[in-house]
Parts: sequence; structure tokens; C-alpha cells
Amino acid sequence: MKLLLANRFLPLLLLAATAAWAGEPEAARQKELVHLVRQDCGSCHGMTLRGGLGPALLPETLRDKPAEGLVATIYYGRPGTPMPPWKQFLSEAEATWIVEKLMSEFPQ
Repeated sequence: MKLLLANRFLPLLLLAATAAWAGEPEAARQKELVHLVRQDCGSCHGMTLRGGLGPALLPETLRDKPAEGLVATIYYGRPGTPMPPWKQFLSEAEATWIVEKLMSEFPQ
């Protein structure tokens, strides 16, 4: 019986631990993420994020887009388009942080 209860609550504990970690990335990781966006995303979206092969990633162009959809686009990519999935390089929490920064003013 105890094992059955433990198996039932383990996923909830893991979810709670993940949610607790989902805050801001550490400063060093933030620097890596800014570099990734500026260099890797910038190769399609423009080095200043003003657009290129991909659309501009500026607050005024993202304002009306749902943040959850932008996170999903970063994390899973867009099949049938040049937008690749980035889930092998970052977590959903990090993709969320990137979207939050893009929707306000992305760091240099």
C-alpha cells in the first residue's frame, strides 16, 4: 500500500521540484542564452533581431502573440519551416525566459 501511494505522489513531487526550478536561470546561463539568441537565432532573425529569413523578434512585433505559443515555437520548432526545435539545447523554462526577455527588451 505504501509503495502504491509513493508511486502515485512521485510525479507530483517531481512536478513541484521542476516548478521551483523554473525561475530565472543563473547569471552565467543567462549570458549563454543571450549569446545563443544573438548568434544562433540571429542568423535567421537578423543579428539585431529585426528580421531576416525569420520574422523580427522585437517587443512591438511580438506584442499580440501569446507567450505560450512563442515558447512552443522555440522549444518544438515549426515543422515544414526553417524554424528548428531547440529542446536539445535548452529547457522549457529557459525558452520561457527567452520569450519574456524578447517581449520586453532583449539584453545585449
